[in-house]
Amino acid sequence: MEELIERIQTLCLKTKLTLATAESCTGGRLASLLTSISGASNVFRSGVIAYSADCKTSLLGVSADLITKHTVVSNEVAEAMACGVTQLIKADIGLATTGIAGPTGGTKQTPVGSVWIALSYREKTSSRLLHLSGNRAEIVEQTCHELLTELRQMLQTLADE
Repeated sequence: MEELIERIQTLCLKTKLTLATAESCTGGRLASLLTSISGASNVFRSGVIAYSADCKTSLLGVSADLITKHTVVSNEVAEAMACGVTQLIKADIGLATTGIAGPTGGTKQTPVGSVWIALSYREKTSSRLLHLSGNRAEIVEQTCHELLTELRQMLQTLADE
C-alpha cells in the first residue's frame, strides 16, 4: 500500500492537485493511509468522518431527502459526500466511502460488504459499488485499496495530458 500512496503523492504534486476525504464505513482509515508518509501535507488537505446520516447532512451538505430516498449506502449519497467535501475543504479532489463493513448492519437489499466509493474532480463525479467479503477490517482495507487505485489511475491520466 505504501507504494500506491507514494505514487498518489507524486502524481498530486506533479498535477498540483489536493485531496480531501469524506468517510463513513472506513472511519478515517483512508485519511490515515493518505497521511502515512512524509510530505502528505503538500497534497492532503483534510478529512471528514461523517458516520451518521445527520453528519453527512450537516457537515457535507448531503440532502436529507437524498438520504431518505436512496439510503446512506447509495451512489447518490457517495457522490454527494465526495462533492460536499471538496467544497467544504476547498480541495481539488474529493474521495468518499459509504457502506456496510459488518459484521452487523447488512440487509437482504444491502448485505455486509456493500460499499460505494466516489471520486469528485471539478465538474465530474463518479462512483462504483463494491461487493466485498471478509471481516470488518478486511472490508475497510479493501475499500481503501480500491478507491486509492482509482485515484491513482485518474491522477495518472491527468498527469499524462
